[in-house]
Amino acid sequence: MPVFTVHAPVDALRRADTDRFVFVRDGFHFWAFVFGPLWLIWHRLWWALLAYVVIIAAIFGLMVALRTGGDARGFVLLIVALLTGYEAASARRWTLSRGWWREQGIVVADDAEAAERRFFAQWTGESVSPGPPSTDRGAPPPVRPGAPHDVIGLFPQPGVPR
Repeated sequence: MPVFTVHAPVDALRRADTDRFVFVRDGFHFWAFVFGPLWLIWHRLWWALLAYVVIIAAIFGLMVALRTGGDARGFVLLIVALLTGYEAASARRWTLSRGWWREQGIVVADDAEAAERRFFAQWTGESVSPGPPSTDRGAPPPVRPGAPHDVIGLFPQPGVPR
């Protein structure tokens, strides 16, 4: 399931300003892989775009100086494109953190819309979805009726004092 980080401008921490929040999905971004510079421009990642151009120019200049073949150049550019796709979310989070944006939380959801619903429900204190109550992690695990209560290994038996 995708993980989203939630970012908000420092001055937008009131409920009326929730339309300015940004949800950044972690993981591989296909369009950043295919159209790296255009994806960076679309998301206004100017410093990341500058780094991308400098790195591509340096790699290309080095490969021309070493007189590498076209296949090697294509392979290296493919590697750079893969790295761009994998690190696109990190570049976006870095750019947001440099400005007047602060990370507000992390949300796990199927898509951005579900992430927004889940985050704002938690933020306002509403219930996300009716369901069974959460399991108490401090209690010993439930035991099936008729199951032996012996523990294998070095783990203590439930309910026995230490």
